[in-house]
Amino acid sequence: MKKIIVLLLIGATSFAQNFDYKNYNLFLGKYVSDKGNVNYDKIKTNKTELDAIIKQFEKLQPSEKWTKNEKLAYYINAYNVYTLKVVIDNYPTKSIKDIDNAWDKKLVQSGKSKISLSDVEHKILRKMNEPRIHFAINCASFSCPNLLNEAYLPETLNKQLETVTKAFINDKTKNIITANEVKISEIFNWFGGDFKTKKTSVIDFINTYSTVKIDKKAKIKFLDYNWNLNK
Repeated sequence: MKKIIVLLLIGATSFAQNFDYKNYNLFLGKYVSDKGNVNYDKIKTNKTELDAIIKQFEKLQPSEKWTKNEKLAYYINAYNVYTLKVVIDNYPTKSIKDIDNAWDKKLVQSGKSKISLSDVEHKILRKMNEPRIHFAINCASFSCPNLLNEAYLPETLNKQLETVTKAFINDKTKNIITANEVKISEIFNWFGGDFKTKKTSVIDFINTYSTVKIDKKAKIKFLDYNWNLNK
């Protein structure tokens, strides 16, 4: 009898750790195109759907028992859904940069307190030693990596991160790459240290995913960032 109870408790713990992204996944499929364009007008009209998803994220949050992939998936999805909330709460707007304290307002539920989008990005995600998160989180702008129109899931996370990283690096609207000269996203400038190791450079990281291999002596320039909404 004791053994059965223990097994039931283990099962319950395991279930609690796995956030149910079904509703969020359906939401993304409904309002985000294959190319990452967001239909903010329709979301604004049906804001109760977004509010319901936000409540799900507030209700179940990561604990120390969660695996790294469970935490990564949760915080990537949370960053993206709360970014949508910031835009919708201030919509219509032409750019997220026109919204006061868009990244610094305390709106993401974390335990009994609230943290900002900047906290999620810099104090949580960037500290998890996974540079590919920069191509998964979306800042609601054209020059950002495209918002994936499906939820990130712990069991498929590595494959999803590989896919979005390769897609971003080879997207000619985000990066212009030739063997001898590259014009790359400011993301590689702002967060350059996240892509380097003691033995590898930012270019080495890009070359891992780029269909055009860059020479180590190639000239590097950074493209202007387009902060217009990714509509």
